[in-house]
Amino acid sequence: MGSLRKGLGRTRQSFFGRIAQAFGSTDITEETWDDVEALLIQADVGVPTTMKIIDNMKSRVRREGITKQPQLIEALKAELRGLLKEPTPLNLSGRQLSVMLIAGVNGSGKTTSIGKIAYRMRLNNRKVIVAAGDTFRAAAIEQLQMWGERAEVPVIAGRPNSDPAAVVFDAVNAATARGAEVLIVDTAGRLHSNSNLMAELRKVRDVLRRVVPDAPHEALLVLDGTTGQNALTQAKKFQEAIDITGVIVTKLDSSAKGGMLFAIQQELGLPIHYIGIGEGMYDLVFFNPAAFVDSLFENGDEE
Repeated sequence: MGSLRKGLGRTRQSFFGRIAQAFGSTDITEETWDDVEALLIQADVGVPTTMKIIDNMKSRVRREGITKQPQLIEALKAELRGLLKEPTPLNLSGRQLSVMLIAGVNGSGKTTSIGKIAYRMRLNNRKVIVAAGDTFRAAAIEQLQMWGERAEVPVIAGRPNSDPAAVVFDAVNAATARGAEVLIVDTAGRLHSNSNLMAELRKVRDVLRRVVPDAPHEALLVLDGTTGQNALTQAKKFQEAIDITGVIVTKLDSSAKGGMLFAIQQELGLPIHYIGIGEGMYDLVFFNPAAFVDSLFENGDEE
């Protein structure tokens, strides 16, 4: 909780702390609701989700006769928690080889997230192999290999500009030969056109389907928490191309717009599995909706 609270410090101080202040006035007026609405939108909760929160809060305040700030904050926290679903366990067990496909635009924290997930799985005694499927940037391959060394997890890579589908095919063979339980597949984040990127993703997915039954078993989309509502536009394009099963939101420690998680859940209907709250190996954490909401409102100095 301490790390999460620290990681969400910017969002709390910039917006949700100011919401608590707005509720501190003696009377709740339409102006109060306008202020809270503006702060939620500025925090990138999104307009449709914000209107839903405000309408529900007004009804609750009238119904329960709430007038004092502590009760108002607790009511808002309850509304926010109600917008977030507990993520279901990742579908990465119960078979000889499970495949996790990781997608996202360059710069979203995709490669870093793969390294941290692989490290977490290795600590849990899962035998993991990573496929360097972003072959269009030599730097992406090198960065993934560096993270593989840090996580002590093998990385299967080809030459820069080689066929990503061929690399993924080789990685499946290597994973099978070495008795790996989980294969994590990196994918390209940018080609010279959006249509080419999505076509390449579909090609990688189709190869996986041919060589591993029902693969990929998870297709997670990495979204940069600092991009706010723009991340939703990205997500919709990826959803159209491949069957995204869940989301990883990174860089929440660098963003004052952590409210985007509510919009992601409401507007995309996808589970959020991990959130990134720092640069350290342990700073990609499982998403816990109740702890997340509590950390948006906790008071006190940063630890």
